[in-house]
Order: sequence, then structure tokens, then C-alpha cells
Amino acid sequence: MIYLILAIMCSALLSIIMRLSQRHVDNDLSMLGFNYITCVILSLVASGVGNVFPATEGISTTLGLGVINGFLYLAGFVLLQVNIKRNGVVMSTTFMKLGLLVPMVFSLVVFGERMNLMQSIGTVLALSAIVLINAQKEETNLSFKWGLILLLLANGGANGMSKVYDEVGNEELSAQFLLYTFAMACVLCWALAIYKKEKVSKYHVLYGVVIGVPNFFSAKFLLKSVQTLPAVIAYPTFSVGAIIVVSLVSICFLKEKLNKRQWIALAGILVALALLNI
Repeated sequence: MIYLILAIMCSALLSIIMRLSQRHVDNDLSMLGFNYITCVILSLVASGVGNVFPATEGISTTLGLGVINGFLYLAGFVLLQVNIKRNGVVMSTTFMKLGLLVPMVFSLVVFGERMNLMQSIGTVLALSAIVLINAQKEETNLSFKWGLILLLLANGGANGMSKVYDEVGNEELSAQFLLYTFAMACVLCWALAIYKKEKVSKYHVLYGVVIGVPNFFSAKFLLKSVQTLPAVIAYPTFSVGAIIVVSLVSICFLKEKLNKRQWIALAGILVALALLNI
């Protein structure tokens, strides 16, 4: 459970820093690129600079899954940006967070995990609260509705790769899995940034590096979490737990206010967290 708590705290810190960065950063790709550079460096430290491609059983699987995961990481980000323009921030955020359905369904159907009645109720309550906390009137152009589905699948797939690796990968190569993931995302991100001719400022470097630290440890601790806890419990707890932390920090320190509906949703998330861990 300690790994899951640490993953939640790192994920919440990542979201908070990204929110603060909006005051100084006008394009996200460059900032995201420096974030991935930081993650690659931390991954190299964790795996060992001279141990990038160890002659160990399962290295091919680790490399393949890492490359796929890196692609999903960046795809999720790009799809989020496209959907925000086409369908608005509310619908996009909601579908992104509902991506937790992907690893949950995968764990239930493919890996045969099970939930008890209370945990099932907690999962439904958590999903309902996610929709409720993001629900508000907003004009949307649902002509790109498949984009929302792709966003859900990409975001959920990126998170779910931790469970896939836990099942088919070599636990001793976990550090290399993260290294390959971030390296692939980094290459694709900078290729796209160069293609779009995005400029780089000191704020992109600063926030990118600062964001990269919690991003790396969030991925690391989430991977550790699914190695010690059922994925059908770890993923919804990870998602709604981060929402709680970000909301509390926003209220207490960023002076943001929640409406009645959002307070009800947060109360529902707290109940859901309790039920998920019964």
C-alpha cells in the first residue's frame, strides 16, 4: 500500500505543477520534452548507465513493451490536446480520467482478477464521482467523438501497461522498462516539437525538469503497486486518490472554490476509497 500512496502523491504533485506552469508556458510540447529527458536521466540512474541492455532473459519483451508504452504516453497527450480543441476541456478531462476502465477491464477479463461486492460498489461510485466532478455545461463538437474514445484507450492503455508488464515481464528489468518507455516518448515528443517548430524558453526547461521528477516516480511507484496489489484495486484508488489530493491543495493553497456538485463528488470519492480497500 505504501507504493500506491507514494504513486498518488507524485501524480498529484505532477498535476499541481502542470497547473502552475500555465502562467509561464505557452506551448506544452517543449516542456513535455524536457520532462521526458529528466525521466530518461532518472531511469538511467535507476537501471545503471552500463546496464541499459543487459543480457538477461526477457529483455526483448521489456524493450517491446517499453516502446509501446512510450508511444501510448505521447499519444495520450496529443489526443488530449486535440480533444480539448474539438470537444472542450470538460469532456476531454472526463474521458481521460475514465481511461482507468481499460486496465481494470483487462485485469478482470484477461488476468482473472476479482473484486468483492464492496469493491465493485466502490468502483462504480468512483467512476460516477469522476464524471460528476467534471460535469458542467459546455458546448462540444462531438463530430470528433472517436477522438474521445481514442483518448480513453490511449490513456488507459498507458496506465495499464504496468499491469501487463507485471504479468509477462521480468521484474528484475523494471527499471529498464521505464527507461525504454520514457526514451521512446522523449524521441517522439521532440520529433513532433521540431516538426511544429516550437520555440524553447527557460520556463520550458525549468518546468519540464520539475515535472519530470514526480512523473518518473509516479510511474515507478505505480508499477510497484500493481506488483503488490490487485490492479482492479490499485488503478481506481490511484486515480481518485490523486483527485482528492489535487482538490485539497487547490482549495487550501491555490484558493480555488468548489461548487456543491463537486463537493458531493469528492465525498463520493472518499466513500469509494474506503470501499475499494475493504
